[in-house]
Amino acid sequence: MILDSSLVLLGIALLLLGGDLLVRGACGLAVLLRVSPAVAGLTVVAAGTSMPELVVSVQSAWRGSPGLALGNVVGSNIFNIAVILGMTALVRPLSVPGTTIRLEWPVMALAALQLHLLARDGAMDRFEGACLLAAMVGFVAYLVWVARCAAHVEVAEFEQLSTLTGERSGAAAWRWNGFGTILGVGLLAGGSSALVGGASRIAGTLGVSETLIGLTIVAAGTSLPELTTSLVAAFRRRDEVAVANVVGSNIFNVFGIVGTTSLLQPILVPNELLARDHWWMLGLTVILFPILWSGRAIVRAEGGLLLGVYAVYFAALVVAR
Repeated sequence: MILDSSLVLLGIALLLLGGDLLVRGACGLAVLLRVSPAVAGLTVVAAGTSMPELVVSVQSAWRGSPGLALGNVVGSNIFNIAVILGMTALVRPLSVPGTTIRLEWPVMALAALQLHLLARDGAMDRFEGACLLAAMVGFVAYLVWVARCAAHVEVAEFEQLSTLTGERSGAAAWRWNGFGTILGVGLLAGGSSALVGGASRIAGTLGVSETLIGLTIVAAGTSLPELTTSLVAAFRRRDEVAVANVVGSNIFNVFGIVGTTSLLQPILVPNELLARDHWWMLGLTVILFPILWSGRAIVRAEGGLLLGVYAVYFAALVVAR
């Protein structure tokens, strides 16, 4: 128990450091490439912070643990919307870019609905996984193309974001921002692995079911990179990164993680996920739209509402256990 608790603390420390490095490095690379930080949040940051979910889901599928594999994704998407956006908005109200409402939220909602429809037959096969991956590739390609054609990054923003060490431009900026991004992703993956490993063993000694572990401890643990990254971005007043990180992670979780996992190893879908947790994921996705639309911001009261919804969901899980 002492070793597992130490792993949890080590994981949290690595996640905090990795989140800071990833935000600063990815935003710097985005500006060096002349694409907006919001695009960085939807692509590099979202994919990087979703790496722990990918590792956990693939390993769980290979080991014959579908409750962990899919419960991790569904639980992470619920946690991302309700807890991460909720906590981040409580720290500081978040402004919402217009593209989040016009493009990214519809794609996130479509991904959640597509996952539910494909899983209704009780399994995710390789063909369905390939379709999800194709959707992910298409979305990222379109997003980058639009950003490269239309986005304009101010020089002042370039000077603010393009450095981790004081260099303003040139090869040094590319090296350090690239190194910071890669190191941040590595620290996030390592920290999440330590945290989930320790927490899962602690939970296992308490006799908690596999699916419940996937929906709660594993989902929350693998979502901590998104939480730390969004909080760091909010503190640095990069609202577009904080919001896009959550939306992009939810898209990547469905298209990228479920797609990759089911392509490598077909997954059986636990009945309780279809009957209960998929509907919570869809419901929170729908609730998020008017929150994003109203005032083009997520204010503290709305952040508190999201956290309250998660508290109700968590209570329902405990009662169902």
